[in-house]
Amino acid sequence: MISVSEARSHEQQLLSDLKALVEIESPSSDKASIDHLAEFLAARLEHYGGHAQIHLAKESGNHVQADFAGISESKPLLLLGHIDTVWDVGTLDTMPFRVADGRAWGPGVLDMKGGIAIAIQAMALLRDHEVPHPPVRMLFVSDEEVGSQSSRAITERLALESQAVLVLEPGQGLEGAVKTARKGVGVYEIKVTGQAAHAGVDPGQGASAIHELAHQIEMVSSFTDFERGLSLNAGVIRGGTRSNVIAADAWTEVDVRVKTAADGRMIDEKMHALRPRDPRCKVEVIGGIRRPPMERTERGVALYRKTAQVAQSLGLKIDELSTGGGSDGNFTAALGVPTLDGLGAVGEGAHATNESILLNQLAPRTALLASLIASL
Repeated sequence: MISVSEARSHEQQLLSDLKALVEIESPSSDKASIDHLAEFLAARLEHYGGHAQIHLAKESGNHVQADFAGISESKPLLLLGHIDTVWDVGTLDTMPFRVADGRAWGPGVLDMKGGIAIAIQAMALLRDHEVPHPPVRMLFVSDEEVGSQSSRAITERLALESQAVLVLEPGQGLEGAVKTARKGVGVYEIKVTGQAAHAGVDPGQGASAIHELAHQIEMVSSFTDFERGLSLNAGVIRGGTRSNVIAADAWTEVDVRVKTAADGRMIDEKMHALRPRDPRCKVEVIGGIRRPPMERTERGVALYRKTAQVAQSLGLKIDELSTGGGSDGNFTAALGVPTLDGLGAVGEGAHATNESILLNQLAPRTALLASLIASL
């Protein structure tokens, strides 16, 4: 076991690493910036005893993997996270990394560079205190915030080689609960093609794509069932050219959240079965469930209970919760690999200008992660 007091001895180094990570801005869309961070992170992981490699990617930033040897022949643990953020290059000008009011602040500090820094120091503590542990593999991908299309195959391959997956996303709320369930995420585009006409001279000759799309949005909204954790939201719409023209084209993007794989299949069938109310219009639906739900399973709950026992031995308490947001843990859990999410930093403001982490939770989270690794 690694005590909280032992973890506190690494706090300053953790903050130094965190500052360096945050100050290399890494929006999902900026490959050059992410690749720079990947090179930096690979070097830091090598410094702490890992064997690092970079997975090159054309359609996204590069991904970083690091393997840490263990004393047993057991399957490795996979520590999973991402290096991309939602913040554009230049955000540091108005949101600089800083330590104040008992927190560390900055773009990506919570989601999820804090989790990366915690994982690095957890491994450093295990090494420095010569604590036996199974082999550990870290994977930090570059495209989680935009769907993980480039990294998903790597994540799933490494997960299937692992005994369990520990996801370094932030804990839930200021109490830092871990997550044993996450909703699945789908994205659909509904495109409507109508018939243009002059809205004043020949209104009856037109078939409004906008009117048809409005009907389709009402239909899609009716699929929502909050009691079963199923929601659909048409969050973006476009259509038409001028107010005096019957719109020939209209389009919407629909976000879908599902609690179970069965509901994901059901919604996918309903979305692709949409048909126009006005026979003069054409309705086209593309998309699907991009992230399967992370359902609460016996194996996942067993991993949580083990974590709770470790926390108790450290004088800590950790709860479990579910969340509507998805992560790469959704992919690994859907494969049947025991997965526990939310083992990263504790704070608030992910994707917001008040993004920050609690400094007094850094040592407890680092001790918990290190001790959990040693106990598995």
